[in-house]
Amino acid sequence: MCAEAVDLARAAAEEVAAPGVVGEHEGLVSEGDRVVTHFFGCHELGYRGWRWAVTVARASRAKIVTVDEAVLLPGPDAVLAPEWVPWSDRLRPGDMGPGDLLPTDAEDLRLEPGFSGGEEPPPSSAVSGEMADLVEAEDAEVTEGTPAHLALTPVRGTIAAVAEELGMRRARVLSRYGLHTAADRWEESFGAKTPMAQAAPASCVSCGFLTPIGGSLGQAFGVCANEFSPADGHVVSLAYGCGGHSEAAVMPKPPQPAPPVIDETRVDPFPLRPSPDSGSVPATEDASAAELGHS
Repeated sequence: MCAEAVDLARAAAEEVAAPGVVGEHEGLVSEGDRVVTHFFGCHELGYRGWRWAVTVARASRAKIVTVDEAVLLPGPDAVLAPEWVPWSDRLRPGDMGPGDLLPTDAEDLRLEPGFSGGEEPPPSSAVSGEMADLVEAEDAEVTEGTPAHLALTPVRGTIAAVAEELGMRRARVLSRYGLHTAADRWEESFGAKTPMAQAAPASCVSCGFLTPIGGSLGQAFGVCANEFSPADGHVVSLAYGCGGHSEAAVMPKPPQPAPPVIDETRVDPFPLRPSPDSGSVPATEDASAAELGHS
């Protein structure tokens, strides 16, 4: 009986839909004992592939089929809006511009606590807790006798060996002029006078994504390690800044919404189309008969 109630289901669909938008019967699905859902095509513009679904049911030992609900549902080939993607997943390197602010999560895996005030090595230290007692240990070459009795000076004691250990054994190094020209280039590209730095909430000197560099240039420059920053992988001035500063804005956790409260003792009708007499201007049979006319 529920499967044969096609006319009843069509009448229910036409009651909630606009005139002329309910199409042909496209099949039915059994939802359970004495519960069937009928599908009708939808001819309304903008809803290609959607279907009117009308669920009918019959009570136990009853001879009358009643309408449960009538809704508009997407079909297998319906045109749907793309799935929502959070902004944090849509953001790509290079999307940030001057004045943009990129909040960082309080539990960002790319950041960790810095100086804690204790005597333990910082978290980014290469020395682990187990090796803390061996920091001052040094491997030495054991030779027989004193250096005065040796024919050759031990290699470890030469100035060249010390220079090589400190990373200074190079044929030539940057001159003062070379250092100044490099600093001018870096300051011009990623310095304090750039539009990005002028609109930044803070400077790189206090950013957790800044990686220090050695040498005399390390007093004024560092390397940016924020993949969303326009300066990622570049040498930046300590006075430079962007909206991706690690401490500029911490993204709070979204509050958990309260569970919905459903009142099952009453029914609230929600028509899909407004009634003709719901506007501020009453409907008239003849537009020319209106007192002042309206559009």
